[in-house]
Amino acid sequence: MSLGTAPAPTRRRPSKPPVPWTIWVGAVALVVITLWAMLEPLGGIGFSLAPLFTEQAVAGWYIIRRFFDPEWSFLPRAYPRFVETLYIAVIASAVGCSVALPISLLASRVTNGGRVLYGLVRTWLSVVRSLPDIAWALLFVAAVGTGALGGIMALIMFNIGIIAKLTSETVDGVDLGPVEAAQASGAGRVQTAWVAVVPQILPGYLSYSLYVFELNIRASLVLGLVGAGGIGNVIKVTLSRFEYERLGAVIFAFFVIVVILDQISIALRRRLV
Repeated sequence: MSLGTAPAPTRRRPSKPPVPWTIWVGAVALVVITLWAMLEPLGGIGFSLAPLFTEQAVAGWYIIRRFFDPEWSFLPRAYPRFVETLYIAVIASAVGCSVALPISLLASRVTNGGRVLYGLVRTWLSVVRSLPDIAWALLFVAAVGTGALGGIMALIMFNIGIIAKLTSETVDGVDLGPVEAAQASGAGRVQTAWVAVVPQILPGYLSYSLYVFELNIRASLVLGLVGAGGIGNVIKVTLSRFEYERLGAVIFAFFVIVVILDQISIALRRRLV
């Protein structure tokens, strides 16, 4: 007498967990804030979608049509500003990332045992990151005048804040085995950091540096609007003269340049990291 195989016991599917009450509270708060923003008498900002369906929208579509009819013949005249924008991004990336590497080592307890110096460096980095790039540009343009120098200095400070923050966190997560081995062999703090820490963080540091270069290309356009040099100055002038066809040509060309540089940066990151 043969025994048949017993059917496998059916498992009951777990019930779907309920939606947390915090999600519902957040959704209700979002709706309330949106409705409050539309009520200007109650202290809101008078937010309304009405201009999209009035005569203002007709004027806006006229400007958009001009923008999408670019004057390509204007690009050779704007070429020097495109080159200046690239120079600003390259110089700011090179200087900012180079300065940020030793600062990031001082901003980690793994490579900086001094509590006072560690606290001062971390506080200074918090102050640097608290100001956006355009705020630094306004400060340096007021200090050194309009031109590329103000934009370079602004992006250097912006880069230091980003690179030092990300790299210091990478330093905090390194393997402590090589660090302890270097210390046991009598190496000082600088030697330990250079021999046991920097090789471990180098791939991440290079990746952050390439990422910052991409940010600098985009940021240099905005910084030019406040007098910090680059193609942003051309955009500012074309906007002030209502030359939307020329503005469209500049924006489209800048978009193509950014896409190309992004692809080059991605390729370099894959080869180096």
